[in-house]
Amino acid sequence: MKSIKLIFFFISFFSCVDEKVKITYETKFQKDLNIFFKDATTSPLKINDLKKFKSLPFFPLDSSFIVLAKFQRTPESEFFEMKTSTNRKTKEKVYGILTFEIMKVEYQLKVYQNQLSAQENKNDLLLPFSDNTNGISTYGGGRYINLDIPKTNKLIIDFNKSYNPYCAYNNRYSCPLVPKDNYLPIDVKAGVMYKLDY
Repeated sequence: MKSIKLIFFFISFFSCVDEKVKITYETKFQKDLNIFFKDATTSPLKINDLKKFKSLPFFPLDSSFIVLAKFQRTPESEFFEMKTSTNRKTKEKVYGILTFEIMKVEYQLKVYQNQLSAQENKNDLLLPFSDNTNGISTYGGGRYINLDIPKTNKLIIDFNKSYNPYCAYNNRYSCPLVPKDNYLPIDVKAGVMYKLDY
């Protein structure tokens, strides 16, 4: 698996041509996510959906959506109440700004830290984003990517690891809404797709 990731890295950052490389094998991310969804003790699926669930739909892996981002920390940011899919609000703050290129076009996204994670000194960050596939081949409310706080000012974003919030499958979940300024004006055909009938 390490060698495969290394190949993706070199293809993404050192190739002289902008050719997409699509792979059809099941990654560890996909396998683990399917196991999570199949397990009745962890799955966000409703009971009837769980009974017929076989696999989540994924886009083919695409190396052009594995990008090296510049990570700019925002230490002056304060926690605020982020809206969710329910009346509940979650305490989040902008932990940093990610600047990266996809197909030679530069984009920026904000990455967030939950207040509880900060209090427990956890290393996790949330990258919520929306794009032009939302409501067509992906969930209308956007998708998430889980990231770790980097030790440097660089960070790899793998959009092939983007997933739908749990409220996409079950309205009993309360999910942070993707901020409007975290919109990518492109088709991010990578990661988990969306369908109701499994």
